[in-house]
Amino acid sequence: MKKTVFTAPMVALLLLSCAQAPQEKGKEITYTPQAPYNPPTYVCYKAPAPIKIDGKLSPEEWDAIPWTTEFVDIEGDKRPKPLLQTRAKMTYDDNGMYFAVLMEEPHVWATITEHDAVIYQDNDFEIFLNPTNDTHNYLEYEVNALGTEWDLFLSKPYRDNPQVLNNWEFAGMKSAVYVDGTLNNPKDTDKSWSVEVFIPWSSIYQVARGKKGPVDGEHIRTNFSRVEWTTEVQDGKYVKVPIKGEDKIREYNWVWAPTGVINIHMPEYWGFVQISDKVAGTGETPFVTDPNDEVKWLLRNLYYRQNEYAATFGEYAPSVAALKPEELCPAEQAKQISLFNTPSMYEITLPGTDGNVWHIRQDGMVWASKK
Repeated sequence: MKKTVFTAPMVALLLLSCAQAPQEKGKEITYTPQAPYNPPTYVCYKAPAPIKIDGKLSPEEWDAIPWTTEFVDIEGDKRPKPLLQTRAKMTYDDNGMYFAVLMEEPHVWATITEHDAVIYQDNDFEIFLNPTNDTHNYLEYEVNALGTEWDLFLSKPYRDNPQVLNNWEFAGMKSAVYVDGTLNNPKDTDKSWSVEVFIPWSSIYQVARGKKGPVDGEHIRTNFSRVEWTTEVQDGKYVKVPIKGEDKIREYNWVWAPTGVINIHMPEYWGFVQISDKVAGTGETPFVTDPNDEVKWLLRNLYYRQNEYAATFGEYAPSVAALKPEELCPAEQAKQISLFNTPSMYEITLPGTDGNVWHIRQDGMVWASKK
């Protein structure tokens, strides 16, 4: 048998081959661009007067409190502007947070009466809160025009295989619905329906151990959704029908913060609500963007790419280079990205602007640590 003699150049070439990332061995991938990232913002002021939860946006309670921007289609600019106007307001006091929404609606109807049923099978209004600001441990609330509610806790988004607790309750919550018209009466034309909701800080922050409430300047990731079904009157009742020009029956999803796809469970796209210690009507507080938000968004894009890589090749990318970060950020910043892998998990890190290092892992959890 002929014996092979390895020279130094041959050894170097062999070591280089062993160290190559999979995409250098023929695993090429073109990553899907993500929907534009431009979350709406809102400054939440202290309530100027006690709020009675009756579903009515009484002037003395709410007039000094600003509206959110109008809701848009969940897919953003890819879809037309909603047919009906929806806007919300937020305020707070020492006890908790107050939400109000006003929804134009010529035909107010609802059928579901069972608590914790799937409320969005009716027209509904929904609140989403991520008080930990890490896309995990978030809260959902839904209500229809009958005042039937569904509240639940999700340990993380559905894409990341969460625990979903349907029996979880917003302890101490109060809510009410007001219909400017008549409910379930197809014979007339209604004007709107509105909702008021109070949620105690103790319920909002029970997912953040040891935290009792917000501080001035704090951000809470928040979104609202309005589900609207197209209906027509048949035998004196509202019946769901396809949207004009479509074949299948489906709902409209009108939201405060669009996610770019028909999926509200993408907390990284939700809006930013900033807590202000000013009383509504006594002056304005400017919204202050978190300088680390761009860092977290870059990590989120790398998380998307890891998911796409794994779906294509059956394993997470073994190197930062395989995720093509140069397509997402300047070369100098790309050099600061680190990736740590096991066969079933990964962690990507990037220095922030405040002396911290930011992390994201395979289930989408985002957090900071000291350098």
